[in-house]
Amino acid sequence: MITTDSVEWRVSDALAAYPETLAAMEARAAAIFAGDARELVWLLEHPPLYTGGTSADPVELLDPRFPVFSAGRGGRYTYHGPGQRIGYVMMNLAARGRDVRCYVHAIEGWVIDALADLGVKSWRAPGRIGIWTNDNGREAKIGAIGVRVRRWVTFHGFSVNVDPDLSHFEGIVPCGIAEYPVTSLAKLGHAADMKALDRALERRFPDFLTRLETAQTQG
Repeated sequence: MITTDSVEWRVSDALAAYPETLAAMEARAAAIFAGDARELVWLLEHPPLYTGGTSADPVELLDPRFPVFSAGRGGRYTYHGPGQRIGYVMMNLAARGRDVRCYVHAIEGWVIDALADLGVKSWRAPGRIGIWTNDNGREAKIGAIGVRVRRWVTFHGFSVNVDPDLSHFEGIVPCGIAEYPVTSLAKLGHAADMKALDRALERRFPDFLTRLETAQTQG
């Protein structure tokens, strides 16, 4: 039986400044490691900005029209802004299998399941990190994944494009992948709003925990 009682679920309505959010994530991860806080799923939006992961290549920062932050997560450059749901996930993998690859796979499956509930078929693509879908006959990226693990506690997480200004992605090579476009629920013609996505993510969260429990059992 999977229970979510040990995990706090937080939704921020106002746009969250990135430096303060990053500091709060790091503090919460440290508290989880120390046993002083519950695990946390934090859903929010940022003002327009770019973040660079540990593999970010400066040549892929094409037009830094917005503030650029070093994120410390894995991956390359990505965009965050209004209309994009950010999910920061702080989980204690020491109690959930100690399998980072399984954790990332579970995050991807969670987002794919939530999008399916909204009528959007999406998938993983071998060799290309993120969540992919069909946009008018062409494969396009609708979600990004970027995680960091410190002392077996995760932070950062995922993003899903609900209705952001897609032209803002033109300032970077998103996640280092220039060959494929970026899309959103709105561009695909779906009327789903942020709250509908949040409900789908919450509904599918126990399945995410089940995947992690399976990793723990098999480990």
